[in-house]
Amino acid sequence: MNFFDNQARARRQSKWLIVLFMLAVASTLLAINLIMLATLGRFESADQGWFSPSFWWHNGQIVFWTSLITGGVIGIGSVYRSMQLNGGGEQVARELGGTQVDGTTTDRMHRRLLNVVEEMAIASGVPVPAVFVLEHEQGINAFAAGWSPSDAAVAVTRGALDSLSREELQGVIAHEFSHVFNGDMRLNIRLMGVLFGIMMLAVIGRKVLRGFRHGGSNNKNAGAIVVFGVAILAVGYIGLFFGRWIQSGVSRQREYLADASAVQFTRNPGGIGGALKKIGALSTGSRLVVNTEEVSHMLFAQGFSAALFATHPPLVKRIVAVDPNFNPSQLVAIGEQLLEDRRVRRLAREQRKPSGPSTRPDEDLREDAGGKIASGGLPLDPATLIEQIGQPSATQIALVAALLAALPQGLKQSAHSDDWAVDAVLYLLLSTDVELRERQLLMIAETRGSESEQQVRQLHQLHGKLAERQRLPLVELAFPTLRRQPQAELVKLMGLIERLIESDGELDVFEYVLARLLNREIEDALRPTAARATGNERLSAHPEAAVALLAVVAVQGQHVQPDQAQAAFRHALGTLGERFGQYADQTVESLFKQASDAWPKKLDRAFTALHTLKLEDKQRLIEALLASVRFDGKIIAVEYELLRLVAGVLRVPLPVIA
Repeated sequence: MNFFDNQARARRQSKWLIVLFMLAVASTLLAINLIMLATLGRFESADQGWFSPSFWWHNGQIVFWTSLITGGVIGIGSVYRSMQLNGGGEQVARELGGTQVDGTTTDRMHRRLLNVVEEMAIASGVPVPAVFVLEHEQGINAFAAGWSPSDAAVAVTRGALDSLSREELQGVIAHEFSHVFNGDMRLNIRLMGVLFGIMMLAVIGRKVLRGFRHGGSNNKNAGAIVVFGVAILAVGYIGLFFGRWIQSGVSRQREYLADASAVQFTRNPGGIGGALKKIGALSTGSRLVVNTEEVSHMLFAQGFSAALFATHPPLVKRIVAVDPNFNPSQLVAIGEQLLEDRRVRRLAREQRKPSGPSTRPDEDLREDAGGKIASGGLPLDPATLIEQIGQPSATQIALVAALLAALPQGLKQSAHSDDWAVDAVLYLLLSTDVELRERQLLMIAETRGSESEQQVRQLHQLHGKLAERQRLPLVELAFPTLRRQPQAELVKLMGLIERLIESDGELDVFEYVLARLLNREIEDALRPTAARATGNERLSAHPEAAVALLAVVAVQGQHVQPDQAQAAFRHALGTLGERFGQYADQTVESLFKQASDAWPKKLDRAFTALHTLKLEDKQRLIEALLASVRFDGKIIAVEYELLRLVAGVLRVPLPVIA
């Protein structure tokens, strides 16, 4: 299945989640009503039974108030928890004790983790997520959480950092990224919210009984309090039973799919396979010290011991799925070697002399499973790109690693710095014209102060004009730091960017792409629950918007070859069917006029109409755009930047292209 199929599957599962939740609530209400009727119900006569209408008539108030209060507790609890989780992935990571990895870290293991995450995110075409480490957890585990890729967080345990090689860590992170691509992450965080209401009944029951033990035993209503507490506790555990049942039903098959996606992503079964084997070999396994009841379904591996309704498939079955030759007897030798490796690393740390921070903290860490990655582009057939959406390859990871390795170290450090990240983005918009550049720097000083203006000026003096293929990767590196800025500062930043790109009276493609792409990612980060990969609109309802988009892309990609632009435009329209055929007869002159006159405003209107398309229509539109840009057999920087913007607006993860 490709990205669009997986998103459709996640949407169907979301509907099933609602059905399962309603069944769980109904079962919980039935259970607590039976307990309350057995305790407080009254029979009017000896021949009156449980199924007698008169019994239910005389005890109707018990049923009514029990159902109302219980349903209210469940509903309020679920809504309350869902509102709490509006903070997205970072909030979930911090609740579990996660420490955010700073982009300027000189810790070698943190830097390796950050490099792996950045490479995979940029290769996949999704915003770089926040990165966390659960420092007090020795089990090997990880998770991705968030409502959308723009507010996502990826967290791994200290045990994973200490025990896994780079290729194994890469396999684990690839597994988590598959949850980001496939819509699982949004489903997981929604599941946390809806199950909280059911599970909190057990918490209420425990608190009632604990309060009784600490001073309530002399109360004349002590018996009723105990009965009430035990009843609520019992029903709470019934709710816990249904909660685990729902988690298990939603989670287990997706873990197999995520493992398979990780193998496809890295082209290395030994990566994720090695990580799973080490979990089986270690005594701590994947278990976490922190309570994982709420989040067990979103972890890389089982967070606590559970045979009944386990949220993950059996470990051995997962290993065999990626390594058919695996024998469980191998785990003993793997465990012994792992303990020896840990001992050697501990001795090395103790003997290592303290040293100052490295000037190149990511040196020797950007490498793939086969060793160092050479600088320069790697070939990629754009004809296969539609199948790689949501399923990028090891080739693309290698390409991004090479791009990031070639970025000037000072720019990478600036993009990761809270004090410099905004200035690194503004630096990309400076003009090559001296007079115009000075006016732009004055705008920066007026909006952000003289310190920011000096930093932007310094970046320009040190690095000059950045290569086209490195511009978007630098912006993506800066995004996790940008989204930590206060909302008012982000709004001010977007206004400043608009003024900078309008300062010369012209607007090139990169400036437009930077402004709109950053605006979309910031908007999704500020309102993550509103960011959805699918909508309800049909492409056939917005033909003018689709035609305008295709015209701009064709002309911008072939602006020096009008006939080639027209041929690419017609070829793209042909992929959309007969309804769009009427637009194919435009002359070269009319096509260029349509795509040249106020093209940014035309694209803005097109995006407004097209961003809520159904998944299948988004796929058709992306396929048409790819047909246009690959018509001449190559994809240039301007075409890729426009493709990246369209994909960002449609919330489709477009892999990087060489």
